[in-house]
Amino acid sequence: MKVVIVGGVAGGASAAARLRRLDEKAEILIFEKTGFVSYANCGLPYYIGGVIQDKGELLLKTPESFWTRFHITVRVHTEVLSVNRHAKTVTVKDLTTGEEWDEPYDKLILSPGARAVLPPLPGIDDPRIFTLRTVEDTFRIHDFITASQPKSAVVIGGGFIGLEMAENLVEKGIAVTILEMQSQLMTTFDSDMASFIHNRLRQAGISLRLNTGAAGFEDRDGKIATLLKNDTALTADMVIMAAGVAPDSSLAKDAGLRTGIRGSIYTDDHMMTSDEDIYAVGDAVQVKHFVTGADALISLAGPANKQGRIAADNICGIDSTYIGSLGSSVIKLFDLTAASTGLTERAAKAAGIDCESVVLGPMSHAGYYPGAKALTMKVVFERGSLRILGAQIIGAEGADKRIDVIATAIQAGMQAHKLKNLDLAYAPPYSSAKDPVNMAGFMIENISNGLMKQYHAEDVDTLPRDGSVTLLDTRTREEYGRGHADGYINIPLDELRERLSEVDKARPVYVMCHSGLRSYIACRILSENGFDSYNFSGGYRFYESVYKEKLASDNLYPCGMEK
Repeated sequence: MKVVIVGGVAGGASAAARLRRLDEKAEILIFEKTGFVSYANCGLPYYIGGVIQDKGELLLKTPESFWTRFHITVRVHTEVLSVNRHAKTVTVKDLTTGEEWDEPYDKLILSPGARAVLPPLPGIDDPRIFTLRTVEDTFRIHDFITASQPKSAVVIGGGFIGLEMAENLVEKGIAVTILEMQSQLMTTFDSDMASFIHNRLRQAGISLRLNTGAAGFEDRDGKIATLLKNDTALTADMVIMAAGVAPDSSLAKDAGLRTGIRGSIYTDDHMMTSDEDIYAVGDAVQVKHFVTGADALISLAGPANKQGRIAADNICGIDSTYIGSLGSSVIKLFDLTAASTGLTERAAKAAGIDCESVVLGPMSHAGYYPGAKALTMKVVFERGSLRILGAQIIGAEGADKRIDVIATAIQAGMQAHKLKNLDLAYAPPYSSAKDPVNMAGFMIENISNGLMKQYHAEDVDTLPRDGSVTLLDTRTREEYGRGHADGYINIPLDELRERLSEVDKARPVYVMCHSGLRSYIACRILSENGFDSYNFSGGYRFYESVYKEKLASDNLYPCGMEK
């Protein structure tokens, strides 16, 4: 059997290695049009920022190492131009010599990946405008920074690549402005959670221009000006174009293979295309979202690696299926970690799911052990069934392991309130006896059985201030004095029982504290004494971040101001 693989990196390289482990006699041939077949794609920004200093560390496998270990032939700088399905050949061009030939196959795996979106704007070909998808792109940016010593940069796009590049450019001493057409960065987060990302980037000195798109580029006195729609141009020394990616599916389209959303390559759950001898994996492939079952494009290394393995299994006669993607992801932003999995609340509602969420602010480990830092967690679940739909976690430490636990719970079909039952490792330097994941389960159970009613950040400003409801802040006087939501009176939790006469029992009581815990206790005291009470989901720390972002968006709050 001869298997030809178009493209390396995550999907193609993992498929090749799995094929060899399953079939020692198969002839395996990888064609890769760049100069590098297997590299740490997610590590590219960190070489530019100097975190990774040896470029060799980016290269996971070379053509030579593939042959030495696996007896797999790799041809780099070699582009597959077309697929002849009837003859079962691919037309190949050596980009170094210009030679072309037809290569036969028994089975074909397409792993072309995705290409950076480059909108057809005036001036887009300026050499100071860079994209970041390949190792060659990385070296170009690195060499430009080394040679030109830029002092300023515009990053267009607020997704993973845009934010990672922004952080690494700042670490190189470059002033950065991020341009984003949407109203928020990182759409894998709800806007309330994204406020923590926005505020941290502003604290790092990064200027955010949201709801703003580029209209073109031009040279101005040796610098590159990014022209904006209905706004003043931004002048800088370089531009990073990170406006998203699109499936690189032209080979499949030209070969007449079935395509999916946004021109992606359609496959079944065996990673087989509409041709039984052709498989496809990676960023160019349409998948099913694990939660909704809807068609999706999820460009992440983890799914690509799994898909490569699954394609190889099926080619070798092992029945292996891809169950869909949750889109679990994590990103480092200076001293913050931001992680997400599954659906946001926004996406769940758009999918027509009747959902609810809880927001909590637990510590990353036991508070009495030095170094504990606050996490902000949002867990989204379906009303009635209590199916977990997704989660978002942001904090200085511990976000990554908690998101992995919740991702596992989603795939296991666990109900949200049963997060309380998970037996998770505990020692004071690592967690608390009640892990934050357990705490989310407790909160959801209290909501589902009627022990707690809650309200959210978007409700605070709409609550009446005419005396028809009571707005109660149960933090200490010192905390209240440092800042509080408009209209809230202060009765510290430890004084509440003795001061219940100051609260009108005929009016609903909306309670807030710093993280949501003390206000929950206050709500239980109030409810047991006949009051109609509602706990604020997330606490004042959460509200402050959301409110600060609102002021910043309205240009009422100075960038970088400390909390």
